[in-house]
Amino acid sequence: MSFPAFRWILFTFNAFTMGGMLMSHRKNTPSSAIALGGATTPGVLRNLGLALAVATFFQAPMAEARITRIQVTSIQSPTFEGLSFGSVGPYEKIRGRAFGEVDSGNPQNTIIMDIGLAPRNQSGMIMYSMDFYILKPVQLAKGNHKLFYEVNNRGNKVFGGFNNSGGGNDPTTAEDAGGGFLMNRGYSIAWSGWDISATQGDNRLTITVPIATNPDGSSIVGPSFEEFVIDNSTTITRPLSYRPATLDKSQASLNVREHFSDPRTPIPESGWEYVDEVTIRLLPDGTAFQQGSIYEFTYVAKDPLVAALGLAATRDFVAFLRHAETDDLGTANPLAGDVQVAYGFGLSQSGRCLRDFLGLGFNEDENGQRVFDGINNYVSGAAGVNINFRFAQPARTERNRRDRFYPESFFPFANQVIFDPISAKTDGRLGRCLATDTCPKVFEINSANEYWVKAGSLLHMDTSGNDLPDPPKVRFYLLSTLQHGGDPTPCQQPQNPVSANPTLRALFVSLDEWVTLGTRPPRSQVPKRSNGTAVPPLPQEALGFPNIPGVTYNGLFTTRYLLDFGPLFDQGILTNYPPPLEGPVYPAFVSRTDRDGNEVAGIRLPEIQVPLATYTGWSLRRAGFGENDGCEGMGQKIPFKNTRAERLAAGDPRRSIEERYHTHRRYVREVEQAARRLERQRLLLEEDVERYIKDAEASDVLR
Repeated sequence: MSFPAFRWILFTFNAFTMGGMLMSHRKNTPSSAIALGGATTPGVLRNLGLALAVATFFQAPMAEARITRIQVTSIQSPTFEGLSFGSVGPYEKIRGRAFGEVDSGNPQNTIIMDIGLAPRNQSGMIMYSMDFYILKPVQLAKGNHKLFYEVNNRGNKVFGGFNNSGGGNDPTTAEDAGGGFLMNRGYSIAWSGWDISATQGDNRLTITVPIATNPDGSSIVGPSFEEFVIDNSTTITRPLSYRPATLDKSQASLNVREHFSDPRTPIPESGWEYVDEVTIRLLPDGTAFQQGSIYEFTYVAKDPLVAALGLAATRDFVAFLRHAETDDLGTANPLAGDVQVAYGFGLSQSGRCLRDFLGLGFNEDENGQRVFDGINNYVSGAAGVNINFRFAQPARTERNRRDRFYPESFFPFANQVIFDPISAKTDGRLGRCLATDTCPKVFEINSANEYWVKAGSLLHMDTSGNDLPDPPKVRFYLLSTLQHGGDPTPCQQPQNPVSANPTLRALFVSLDEWVTLGTRPPRSQVPKRSNGTAVPPLPQEALGFPNIPGVTYNGLFTTRYLLDFGPLFDQGILTNYPPPLEGPVYPAFVSRTDRDGNEVAGIRLPEIQVPLATYTGWSLRRAGFGENDGCEGMGQKIPFKNTRAERLAAGDPRRSIEERYHTHRRYVREVEQAARRLERQRLLLEEDVERYIKDAEASDVLR
């Protein structure tokens, strides 16, 4: 018996024996039940899945899904104008398109929504293709034999700040390479398309997946929902994610409101029209959508994409880079024989993608091997990405004022398998990889914004609000009082400028040492109920946030509801769309603050330990933009007054800079001490410590 076949039987046995625990959620529902189109009980699904797997094993060998062909479209060797990186030497850039195929009958793939309704090629396989992009040492032998795979964000490369580099989506020049944190350490770096919502152009990475159809070839139709948050006065048209099944306007509705809590105001049919099959506009022609407003469009869509094929494509591409010598036509794998360790890196949307990638079992390749040995998620909160649903829209991200009605945040939130009394389900993000022994080591790193806006505390608390112990292979870090990022235009206060990248670099080194050397990583640092650092945002006095003149505090906090998407939600089909924002609420918490308003829990960077301002991970909108609604991913910087006299005159309760540090020299010394403490805790690297000290010395603080 082949090893893959043995693994398949083992997988099926584990799924059967763990069925009562893991089949409680659609993420563990075989697509055969979806394709049959009927209501099926969990017990029937378990028995059906076992019967199908056993029957298939004895009837035919398992087909192997894989990258079948890569098409290299350009090679620049060396790139970065020949810049050499330490002992590693120069790098080269390889761009191209990868083609793959998936077996819809393989239990590792049946979890993909609508996979059973996708068209097949002559071999009975389902095909996809995607862009790829690789940066690698010209001489692989001089590299560190490790792969850094960044899951792109809406098609974009966003690793530049972390890497001490720039260059956007096509880094080419020596200036683009910058400090080259990863290149100086010898990593091969790769990207590939996965997100169906990523658009072509500007060197973004895209993927092509098939449309699901009914068994007779007719279009699948169903409800779809679009939300447009307008923060300008020039938007004339808005695109739709899917084509309408009909252009009859009576089968659609458009409404608007200014504040999220306002009642919806319907726009009559005479007030809007279809421009074409993928665009709407207001009437009369030329009317702009109103700045500071939220528009919602509900319609009947057709032709859903098999969006979660992007997760299988990521699995297969990384497995190809790790293990293949050539593709089916003999084209060499650019990293053949080199990759010994692989890391997945996700930031915001791409981190949420990695959470679903892990939770849906894609960290096991089709030969039973682990795909990523380590995963580093940053600012992804306790959510996934809206990908494994019919009419999926993975570009959406739920925050206070936007995208609250999409299926992004639902149980399970935590990594370990636990019981949720609210949904009456038992599940966890690690459930599948624990069953197959393919779990990576994981760092869940979040800013304060994820706690205020995306219920980040549910990562390390149960759904009753109790602290959970760390899973053996997972650590959690709050970067105290930091923002997520976004557009500061609608916000009341200047944005929070504190950068997470110095600590992200140090933590990535720790993750690598944990994976390759077994070195225990820094302990988790998050707010906890048990020590009183995790609190609700109201009342303000319990949080500890001061009353600062000119600063509004209303305790606005994004609440997680058990949303009712309809009876077919566990099968990936949304029938009650959008759902009402009501029902049971999942308890979530934020960090208590000190008397300055800076958070006390988590990793406090030098700017927070030796502050010149109050920094927050939350922010509110200004007049004309939905005043006092949440300003999405943004935080605030609220500077201290320079002198005691200035702060007394303003009625500011926070000590002035003069009262805190007295002299420039003392300020520099305190910054150095804070940075050195973090270095000893392995939360800053030496080069970043020196940068902190240099910046403090060059500052005009108390000059």
